[in-house]
Amino acid sequence: MKLKVTVNQIPYEVEVEVDESPAVLPPVYIGGGSGGPAAAPAGPAAPKANVVAAPLAGSVRKILVAVGATVSAGEVVAVLEAMKMETEIQSPIAGTVTKVLTEVGAAVQGGDAIISIDPA
Repeated sequence: MKLKVTVNQIPYEVEVEVDESPAVLPPVYIGGGSGGPAAAPAGPAAPKANVVAAPLAGSVRKILVAVGATVSAGEVVAVLEAMKMETEIQSPIAGTVTKVLTEVGAAVQGGDAIISIDPA
């Protein structure tokens, strides 16, 4: 299939081959600039089961547990501030806190490990 596109006010005619398979296709780069597509930003890595991760980017307001503390699944272990709102961060598992990986006032990104817990 032939398409006509304009990039930076310069018209181009491009030929596109369409794959009709039901597979999910990768995103297509559309844009100007020099060179090819920019590298896709890496999303947050899936947190390990024994790590409490920040659900979003923000700053750490409170750490409510210390190393050696016993926590229950669903217990609030930290508070994050993002856009003037506080978000409680809950432990995904029951166990004992082995490490606090951040400090109050630190900036974190979504998916960053905040607390490590040894499962019960």
